Amino acid sequence: MNPVYISVVEGNPHLRSLLSWHLQQSGYLVQQCSGFHQARQAFNNQLPTLAVIDSDLTDGDGIELCRWLYQQHQSMIFILSAKDTEKDIVHGLKAGADDYLTKPFGMQEFLARIECLIRRVRTVAAPLLLDYGVLKIDLVQRRVEYQGNFVDLTPQEFSLLYVLTQAEGSALSRTELLRRAWPEAIDNPRTIDTHVLSLRKKIETDPRQPSLIQTVRNVGYRFNSSILEEKKVVAEKPVTLSPAGVSVLT
Repeated sequence: MNPVYISVVEGNPHLRSLLSWHLQQSGYLVQQCSGFHQARQAFNNQLPTLAVIDSDLTDGDGIELCRWLYQQHQSMIFILSAKDTEKDIVHGLKAGADDYLTKPFGMQEFLARIECLIRRVRTVAAPLLLDYGVLKIDLVQRRVEYQGNFVDLTPQEFSLLYVLTQAEGSALSRTELLRRAWPEAIDNPRTIDTHVLSLRKKIETDPRQPSLIQTVRNVGYRFNSSILEEKKVVAEKPVTLSPAGVSVLT
């Protein structure tokens, strides 16, 4: 069974240490983050299985962090908050939280809710690796391997590639790509063109004639996984020698 990686994002150092200690005693791998920006940086490097997020961070809005993490489609989210009105709870859940616990709370209830969320993670069993043959996307380490070589992608390029693959061949507009890949960004949708161009240079056989990330006129872009399947089939075909001694695919 894969280890469960939990990130605790809590501004109160005493509560953060206490929660982390109890989670570690329960057998979870735990990373501590003191605020919004530290958590964002940590999540860009590796998405946790479950993120426990305080809604009132000193350097940012915990609900906004929740909304950003929800767009990544990989982590369960558990909000802790001193705000206990129905409006506050609904706001947190609509932002993408899978559970919401108001402060103060008992440690046994906290751990029981954690266990319940982890059971849900193990039930859905989201893939940790997208394997398209010659292209492999590691969703935990946020690394990409193409034709046997690791490709150095920026966090923005990785998010863009992931969003394109999740569309399963459907074309996405620049505005939709911008919203899904970088929901916190306030930018011109045409910025997508720059990142697509950079991504093509890294994973296309011929970036001038792209076959993997295709432009769909008057719409945007689509991910063409079928071209990878064709390359996989060719690579797996056995090689034999003809009577003349020339290798041929059979």
